[in-house]
Amino acid sequence: MALPAVLDRLESMLPGMLSDLETLVACESPSADLAAVAASAEVVARVGSARLGVEAERIVIAGRTHLRWRVGAGPSRVLVLGHHDTVWPIGSLASHPFSIIDGVLRGPGCFDMKAGVVMAFHAIAALADPSGVTLLITGDEEVGSPTSRALIEAEAAGCVAAFVLEASADGGAVKIERKGVSLYEVGVRGRAAHAGLEPERGVNATTELAHQILAVCALADADRGTSVTPTLLSAGTTSNTVPGAGCLSVDVRVRQVAEQLRVDAAMRALQPVVAGARIELSGGPNRPPLERAASAELFGRAVEVADRLGLPPLTSASVGGASDGNFTAGVGTPTLDGLGAVGGGAHADDEHVLVSELAPRAALLAALLADVLTSRTTNAHHTSGANQP
Repeated sequence: MALPAVLDRLESMLPGMLSDLETLVACESPSADLAAVAASAEVVARVGSARLGVEAERIVIAGRTHLRWRVGAGPSRVLVLGHHDTVWPIGSLASHPFSIIDGVLRGPGCFDMKAGVVMAFHAIAALADPSGVTLLITGDEEVGSPTSRALIEAEAAGCVAAFVLEASADGGAVKIERKGVSLYEVGVRGRAAHAGLEPERGVNATTELAHQILAVCALADADRGTSVTPTLLSAGTTSNTVPGAGCLSVDVRVRQVAEQLRVDAAMRALQPVVAGARIELSGGPNRPPLERAASAELFGRAVEVADRLGLPPLTSASVGGASDGNFTAGVGTPTLDGLGAVGGGAHADDEHVLVSELAPRAALLAALLADVLTSRTTNAHHTSGANQP
């Protein structure tokens, strides 16, 4: 199918896209509610299977439902990736109902990322031959993908490309770089004592945590884009007791695997300063970085495809937030992220999608899929697993 015809076809599918999106948004799916995620999975499976002509495989891991479609004949060559869970609690529809006013669509989870799920269904359905496409829609991305990570990595391994339907950056920019994430808890064990009668008998966990906060902050490197941020902090039991225990959470964001490894080694080497205190560290790397090199070749293709479709010049962005695209890049699969909806307000009261951009973005995905599927090779920037921390 010629590229202008792809855009025309997706434009003609817009009413169906809007109807499907209303159906998905109307089924609330907060990540922490397994029953809600399971109910949402059934709705997503029904909508997706109707569009793709293929029944969804339901993959239930630790009570959480993920969906997979293998489309057409032959082995999987391209992974299209999204999620159907959201951050919005049950009941959010009452205060944030689905609506379309003056070309702006609103509703909980519409931008992040139920619009992307719908776009994937319609883009794949628009292909003359979708053989080799695997679509994976997970149900736990918003809580760090604890049950779907291995599934995502297994599906991505060996694919020539992964396209992630997370929402775009500002102005419709696709995301060519995401920071990797490490999460730690620095536990401190001291000794409680009466703060008035005999404070000298205590080992103050709060004082030790103050030293550790300064130590972890010193691990940041702004020039390399590495942030090491103390976040949650707790210690002690009452205001007149020397704290006998405490805990500090630390959020680490990095652009390169080498930085993730450097910070991890330094975190594990932390030593107590207060005599008698002990440190208990837990956590570690959660997501590898999606490095710019993982997206470069696919972004170049996307720019060319957008131009041939007659779309405005495609732009790119580097972002600090992570997605499941970090995992696909981490196993060596060229990855392009942020191909989903154009809009804004993810996780916020003003979450919204620009209706006028739905069909063009879906056409861009369809054309990219066709381009990759008809190419003999896609240049990977490294071998499988080379980017894993």
